[in-house]
Amino acid sequence: MDPATAKKHSADAWAALQRGDAADALAVLRVLIDQDDPATPWMIVARAHSMAGNLAGEQDALHRQLRGYPNDLLALLRLGDLRRVVGDDRAATSFYQTAISAAAASQQPPPTAIQNLLEQAHHHVADAHKKFTGHLESAIASGTAAETGRVAAAVDLLLGRKQLYLQQPSSFYFPGLPQRQFYERGEFDWLPAVEAAVPDMQAELQAVLSETADFDPYIVAGKNRPRPQNPLFEDARWGARYFWQNGEAVSSQAERCPATMAALALAPMPVISERSPMALWSMLKPGTHIQPHHGLLNTRLICHIPLIVPGDCALRVGNETRAWQAGKALIFDDSIEHEAWNRSDAIRVVLLFEIWRPELSQAERDGLTRIFEAINSFQGAPIEVD
Repeated sequence: MDPATAKKHSADAWAALQRGDAADALAVLRVLIDQDDPATPWMIVARAHSMAGNLAGEQDALHRQLRGYPNDLLALLRLGDLRRVVGDDRAATSFYQTAISAAAASQQPPPTAIQNLLEQAHHHVADAHKKFTGHLESAIASGTAAETGRVAAAVDLLLGRKQLYLQQPSSFYFPGLPQRQFYERGEFDWLPAVEAAVPDMQAELQAVLSETADFDPYIVAGKNRPRPQNPLFEDARWGARYFWQNGEAVSSQAERCPATMAALALAPMPVISERSPMALWSMLKPGTHIQPHHGLLNTRLICHIPLIVPGDCALRVGNETRAWQAGKALIFDDSIEHEAWNRSDAIRVVLLFEIWRPELSQAERDGLTRIFEAINSFQGAPIEVD
């Protein structure tokens, strides 16, 4: 049908609706509907079916509208209403959520009437989520211990109580490693001996702190490299005092702190020219916040042995936050987004060092060592700037 005629049919059908005559409106549009003409005003057809009490016809017309205009907010919202009327909350939520997302992505704010409908859709989505949460928790309430740990974490992700975080190292990614935020202390047979040395390590730390209250800034510029875009650049509020740096022992620290060096010797630290071992005291001064960031590699884990830990200090890795406890190690994958803060009025100091991921075989560790040393020989070792 030519555009002018189709436009007249639409105008006549709308006039019939204004008179409250749904049957006449549908009769006027019948020729367009039967031919599935692209010019068919499907929203007018839907309105006519609604007025006539034909919900199935209305639903069909709305789906046809979405075929040509998939982000039509009114059609999406009305389809959500129709599914809600028949008790299909899951389908209703799907239509409402699509409308909410489409409105958020639009460059133009919707008319006031649509905004009101979107607000109602938000309420329905929240209510439906609450119902689903109750249903799911009731269904698994009588479960076994198997429904803790990873199963519980999966439920939290499903219900939106936690966000999914994955490894995103800034320099090198090794595939196939488990996406774990924290590792537990009991998984490492060498760790009890390290923790047993904490009192001696604390004494060595206190001896150094009696002479100086500051360490060098942790974030510094590398030679012939751009300035790190980090708010703690050259800021001693996040301080470092190294025992091992770029694979070399720092003799001045090693000689003063034999207990700390002996404890570090127990850990499976990588040995890579110009890179590892890496071990230091990491100090956070009061009020300091290390912003969310990712580490260089996912082939290592970072160990914290807390030595001075005031209250209101914590480390978030992914979607889990843990507070440091003096003498009890925290071991985590720093290639997953993490941040740390000290909201107390005292310093926080941990012994920080890296270890090989336990899932890596000796052959893989050897291969990675060759890769990293080859990178070093070509362009120099990457710099920790996060």
